Amino acid sequence: MTLTQRNVELAMEVFNTVEDRDPVRFAELCDRECELHWPPSLPYGGVDRNMGPDDQRAVTWGRTWAPLQPTERERNLSPRVVAANDREVVVHWMQRGLSVDGERIESPVLGLYQVRDGKLLRGQMFYFDPVAVGRFLEHASDSASAAGRE
Repeated sequence: MTLTQRNVELAMEVFNTVEDRDPVRFAELCDRECELHWPPSLPYGGVDRNMGPDDQRAVTWGRTWAPLQPTERERNLSPRVVAANDREVVVHWMQRGLSVDGERIESPVLGLYQVRDGKLLRGQMFYFDPVAVGRFLEHASDSASAAGRE
C-alpha cells in the first residue's frame, strides 16, 4: 500500500470516528500537535489544538453539532476524497443538522487534511456557505432556547 493510500484510509477513518461519536479513537488518530481550523465567522470558528476526548475548554465543532444531529441521517457526513498525495488529503463532505423545530441544513464543506507519520496533523475546513450555516446555528440556538422555556 502506498503512502497516499494510507493517508486516504486515515482520512476516512477520521470521518468514521466523527460520525460514530468516538472521541477516544479520534484522539488516537491525531498527531499530538494536531490543529483543526474552522471559519472564524462560525460559533466554533478559530483553531482547535487539543484533540483529547476530555477537553472542555473550547466551543468545538462537536459540541456545537452533537445536539443538532440526533439521527444517523444528520451525522452522515458523506465524505468523498477528491485528491490525495503523500502529505495531504482533500475531502468533500456535507454538514447536516436539524433544529428542534424541524429546520434542516445540508451544506457542503471542503476539507484539506495534512498527515504526518500516519496521523492527522492539520485540518482546514472551507464551508461553501458559512453565512447560511451561521444563520442555521443561530436559529437552532434560538429555537432550542424557546423550546426550553415552554
